[in-house]
Amino acid sequence: MDSQDLANLAHLRRARDLIDREYARPLDVPTMARHALMSPAHFSRQFRATYGETPYQYLMSRRIERAMALLRAGMSVTDACMAVGCTSLGSFSSRFTEIMGESPSAYRSRDHQAVTAMPACVAMVRTRPVRNAAPRNMAARNDVSRIREAGPKAAD
Repeated sequence: MDSQDLANLAHLRRARDLIDREYARPLDVPTMARHALMSPAHFSRQFRATYGETPYQYLMSRRIERAMALLRAGMSVTDACMAVGCTSLGSFSSRFTEIMGESPSAYRSRDHQAVTAMPACVAMVRTRPVRNAAPRNMAARNDVSRIREAGPKAAD
């Protein structure tokens, strides 16, 4: 890795930190790219190559992760949607279901005692959304949970 690669990585981390900190704000790729001191197209390519997902996918993962915590705490789906920066309840619910494999209201009504019994640092790691390769058709997608939450790791 040469000095230019290290500089690019530092710039990408700056943009990723922006997403982690400001996930509830309206963020778009040009804004993120400005923080990384890159053009939007170059930023998107570099971000995906480095982190394995597009900047928008990463942003939505952070929003869903925060929404999961709010839903576990008993917040309504609509309030959680707005609190994490999503403006469309339908889009939020669709994305949540796509990533989690269940609707936000089903997730909210589930028992979360295992997560609340864990130390916060462990719960944060165990409940973080993990994107896997999604099946192409919806019938197969309904059978696959794309997130492992507070349970034993699945065999790879």
